Amino acid sequence: MRNKLMACFKAATVFSVLSVATFAHHGGAAYDTSKMTTVTGTVTNFEFANPHVIISMDVKDPSTGKIEKWQGELTSPNHLARVGWTKSTFKPGDEVTMSGAALKDGGSAMAIRKIMKNGEQVSTGGGDN
Repeated sequence: MRNKLMACFKAATVFSVLSVATFAHHGGAAYDTSKMTTVTGTVTNFEFANPHVIISMDVKDPSTGKIEKWQGELTSPNHLARVGWTKSTFKPGDEVTMSGAALKDGGSAMAIRKIMKNGEQVSTGGGDN
């Protein structure tokens, strides 16, 4: 009985350790960091929440005129608050230009490296501002 109890305890310990690794921070492997993509559009939603700040926007495709839904991901609100961001830094209707690493699969999302609002660069605290 004692051996079974010890085996269950060991299994629970291993499971706990592995599950912590599962919830660890994800990397940027989904993004093509070898080239920058730039889009300009109108903000439709701004989520200043953990784990990452998200900016959603409508972008007009220059060749077809169709509206594409784009999403940009930034670091955590905590990091951006240190350089002055708040939950009202962006509002629906704001015209912005964002540049960054787009998804490798061609999807309409990016890891934002640079963002412009009203012709001025907004600091992301990333050192390239």
